[in-house]
Amino acid sequence: MTFAVSVGGRRVDCEPGQTLLEAFLRGGVWMPNSCNQGTCGTCKLQVLSGEVDHGAAPEDTLSAEERAAGLALACQARPLADTEVRSTADAGRVTHPLRDLTATVLEVADIARDTRRVLLGLAEPLAFEAGQYVELVVPGSGARRQYSLANTAEEDKVLELHVRRVPGGIATDGWLFDGLAAGDRVEASGPLGDFRLPPPDEDDGGPMVLIGGGTGLAPLVGIARTALARHPSREVLLYHGVRGAADLYDLGRFAEIAEQHPGFRFVPVLSDEPDPAYRSGFPTDAFVEDVPSGRGWSGWLCGPPAMVEAGVKAFKRRRMSPRRIHREKFTPAS
Repeated sequence: MTFAVSVGGRRVDCEPGQTLLEAFLRGGVWMPNSCNQGTCGTCKLQVLSGEVDHGAAPEDTLSAEERAAGLALACQARPLADTEVRSTADAGRVTHPLRDLTATVLEVADIARDTRRVLLGLAEPLAFEAGQYVELVVPGSGARRQYSLANTAEEDKVLELHVRRVPGGIATDGWLFDGLAAGDRVEASGPLGDFRLPPPDEDDGGPMVLIGGGTGLAPLVGIARTALARHPSREVLLYHGVRGAADLYDLGRFAEIAEQHPGFRFVPVLSDEPDPAYRSGFPTDAFVEDVPSGRGWSGWLCGPPAMVEAGVKAFKRRRMSPRRIHREKFTPAS
């Protein structure tokens, strides 16, 4: 049964089986979202009227006390009646509606150890912002896996994904690394996520640091290039933390960006397999060594949860304003 759901005076229809989050995003109403698996709590909201089924919302993300108080996770909750909610979001914020996509694989290329670049061609452009992600439907399973876009918003007809193999993973071992080929059709949906730059009129052109772990580099590529297009002379430090040199990729691409923008610097950091050509240790520590004060800087973190948390501590250690710290944790999936 279809129910009406509303937030901040804006109303959309929620179709059978849809979550509150999906209904709002498909209706062009912005709602905070990140993992979309119920683990981060970004989409938590207050149910003002109506009733919801909390679905698979984990207890450690949404406690029994919070449920009793009327809180819900938009990415898990499904309405059982017409429902009104209150969110921390600005319901009037401009957003790009969530869409279902059918893409054609244009290229699959190994670019580093256990890492592939996948290029997906679209018949119609996808409106999104640099840093957001898409979900791919794994054929034959119905499972969905999330992959960040390495694109800028202008690159809207060929989507670039960086995929790391997960041993035994239903998406990587069973499909993306063992069968996917140019010409294949892929079902997806997007855009999703709030890991993105502020609007141009709110971007002061100040210095930025971006730290990516593994394929957490992908959204940072689009964010950094967008930031430099807005303010070509701004200072941008991009750190890539990996285990060894075999895990690095796109070094030539970053060298070209550095040639065009003297304020840009790409810093690879190896944690497990030292190489005299690169720095050793962790990228979060490298930032602390390189930047004596983070005042006036904005920080961007994407990768494993431990790295992201270490990055937040490093930024705060250098007195970066908490409101300027942006993070995207990669949630493990099989």
